[in-house]
Amino acid sequence: MAKPVLSSSVGGWRQDTQHGGQQTTTGSRKWSTWQKHAMNQRTVSARGAPDRAQPPLSSPRPPWSSGGLQRTRPSSPEWRVPLRVTSALLSVTFIYTFLREVLQPYLALSKNYFYKVPVLVMNKTLPWTSPCWLWSTCQAYWPPCSNSRAWLEGWLCVRKQLGLLSFSLACLHALYSLCYPMRRSYRYRVLNWAYQQVQKNQEDSWVSEDVWRMEIYISLGILSLGLLAVLAVSSLPSVSDRLSWREFTCIQRSVGYMALLLGTAHALVFGWSGWVDPRRYVWYTPPSFILACLLPLAVLLVRAALLPPCLSNRLELIRRGWERPARPTPHSVRNGDGMTGLKL
Repeated sequence: MAKPVLSSSVGGWRQDTQHGGQQTTTGSRKWSTWQKHAMNQRTVSARGAPDRAQPPLSSPRPPWSSGGLQRTRPSSPEWRVPLRVTSALLSVTFIYTFLREVLQPYLALSKNYFYKVPVLVMNKTLPWTSPCWLWSTCQAYWPPCSNSRAWLEGWLCVRKQLGLLSFSLACLHALYSLCYPMRRSYRYRVLNWAYQQVQKNQEDSWVSEDVWRMEIYISLGILSLGLLAVLAVSSLPSVSDRLSWREFTCIQRSVGYMALLLGTAHALVFGWSGWVDPRRYVWYTPPSFILACLLPLAVLLVRAALLPPCLSNRLELIRRGWERPARPTPHSVRNGDGMTGLKL
């Protein structure tokens, strides 16, 4: 008599039927050698030691750990667009900063500032981390019945990846900023400043405006990075699965826009009076911190314009799935039972 036996496999649970000494498998996949070896070890441990010693079998590698990566594991398509957007944005900002900080002094003043490329130019390139917030804001006011709805939904599906990339760039920006005093060029510059102060017979070089500016923008940057860390941690599957939808939405909306506000204030205070300083506009181009603030300011202004109750209540309904009902055609009439029919 056939005896059904349940056996576990990678694809799920399957049912095997034993007929005499033969075994037929009804699963969709065949057992591999390493699966059979694991089942034999499990059977021996359940029934006890065998009558005679058997030579140990070498456990072969599982099928997904052999061969090329492209053949064994499919690539993640949700990371392609965020990585391309981030790479393109960083490339453009790197070239822009290189032209202003290195190439212009070399061509106009014959000064060699190429040593600034590894740290200074890279550090000014990293803070451009705000495109991920633009698509989140577009979700609030985009018409739900628009023809480009599918395109917008595709962008909204990669908000998590864009946010994680933004957090990683912000962490790199903080590390690069901490390395500023460790550079040999910075130490030489401090010695030059001290020598110039001695030549001018100046006992105290304290400038209250510069002190307050640095204290404020460093504090704002630390607060913004802390809030971005909260967002990154809440995006982990092990954490987001334990949060309710209301908690997750509150963190992603409130904490997210607060982090964006603090980061924008960090850049604005860093610029201080450089917004109107003509010396900052090299080759008639604005400083990098001005361009870095344009997109976050636009996002915050749009968000502030959507705060009135007449708009926020309507947007909350749209987020919950509400759609505008279809308007009746001019040739349709309403019957006595409330049904709409065609007018003959």
